[in-house]
Order: sequence, then structure tokens, then C-alpha cells
Amino acid sequence: MRHRPAAGTVAGRGRAGGRGEGVEAMAAGGGAAPPGGGEEEEDDLGYRLFPDRKKKPQGFLVRSLFTFHNRCQLMLRMSLETNPYAQLLLAAMKQSGCTVFNDRHFSCENCDGCVSGGFDSATSQIVLCQNNIRQQSHMNRVVAHELIHAFDHCRAHVDWFKNVKHLACSEIRAANLSGDCTLMNEIARFKFGLKAHHQTCVRDRAIRSILAVRKVSRETAEKAVDEVFDACFNDLEPFGRIPHNKTDAKRAYKDFLNRDRYNANL
Repeated sequence: MRHRPAAGTVAGRGRAGGRGEGVEAMAAGGGAAPPGGGEEEEDDLGYRLFPDRKKKPQGFLVRSLFTFHNRCQLMLRMSLETNPYAQLLLAAMKQSGCTVFNDRHFSCENCDGCVSGGFDSATSQIVLCQNNIRQQSHMNRVVAHELIHAFDHCRAHVDWFKNVKHLACSEIRAANLSGDCTLMNEIARFKFGLKAHHQTCVRDRAIRSILAVRKVSRETAEKAVDEVFDACFNDLEPFGRIPHNKTDAKRAYKDFLNRDRYNANL
């Protein structure tokens, strides 16, 4: 992937909320903190949630002995090969000049108990929290969510570190397009609604994601989300539609491939 400025995923504990199934957020992870940043600034950017980012990588043999790591790798492979959300996003990344390679751009690691994944802009890697992702459906959502952040990172000059509106916009898009707010997921969270429930879910999860990885007030997070909500909620690239389920995602993937072929013939 091309390298530009930064982005993460949060599971269900503390203010990130949820029933442990994973609240996707974005944490600026890995690498050095911005200039002048000490421990406090680093903590503000969510580095504390991904402790393995600072450790020396373990050897293949050592990693292979851990069931969590093996399970994470298997679920990741299944997601990339069979999940239409991930397949479309991988194709869109490649078309944008940011080809994603499994071994290079994904890393299964142990994380803080409240997170399930993150996008590390310093290394252009998606971090998958092997100690918190236990089901394939959860892996599918985390991979899709983080690939949307990676796609935004690829196509736009996003200031993950200093501009909370940029962070809010990508969180809105990730919650809207990754399957986080499908009807079945909301029912599993015991949340029901009729009028504009999808929009409410997207807004709430974007706000909670910001609060999980940034030391800002709830008022600041809500203001940032509300100011960019309409524009970012209606930015449906690369799906072209809101994929409310796998069937929608498959159709969107097929349309994307056909659009690519059509453009190639122009």
C-alpha cells in the first residue's frame, strides 16, 4: 500500500460498549508519535491499545505454537477469500494503486481487551486482535471495517492525528459500509428501531469509536460526527450502495467488477 498519514477497531468493554462482539473504531497505531509527542500524546492517539506494536516480532516457530495466532490467520484467510465486503475492498485498493498483500499488510497480535483491530498508518498494516476475535463473522466485520480505513488512507490525504473531523468521517463510512449496523447485528445487541435506525447506529458507533481511541469529550466527538455526517454517510465508495447484508455486498462487488471492465474499454 502507498504510505500516507494514519488509522484502528474497538471491542466491547468500558466506554466502547457493546456485548463483546466488537465496536469498530479507528486508532492511530504504531510508529513514532507526532513531533513533540511524549507519553501523554502517544496515549491520546490510542497507541496504548496495541502493545504488541512496540515489541520485537516473534519468530515464526514461536508464533505458530499459539492457538490464537493460528486461528486468527485461518479466519483472516477465509475472510479475504470468501467475504464479499473484503473482496470488493481489496479490488478497490488495487485499482487505487494500493495493492494489499496478506503477509505484508495484516498482522495478528494481542491487543488491549477493549479492541479487536486497528489500522497502523506508520507501517500500512491492519492489526487483527487475535485474543479478542473468536468468530468468523466478527473477523469478517473487523477486516471490512479496517480495509475501509485503509481505502480512505489510500485515496485521500487524511489527517488521522490532528483532525477529528477526518477521523469522524472515516468512522462514519466504516460503520455504514462494513456491516457493523446490519439488522441482525443490531438485534444481537438488543437494539431496535424503525425510523432511520441505520443512521442512528452509524452515528452512535462512530462517536463511541472516537471516544475509545481519543481523549476528547463526548461533546467534541458528537460535534465532529454531526458536522460531517451527511457528506460522509452518503460517500458510498467503493460499494456504490449501502451493503445491508452479504447479498448486497455480492451485488456491489459484481457491479464494481463490471464498472472496472467498462472503464477499461473506454
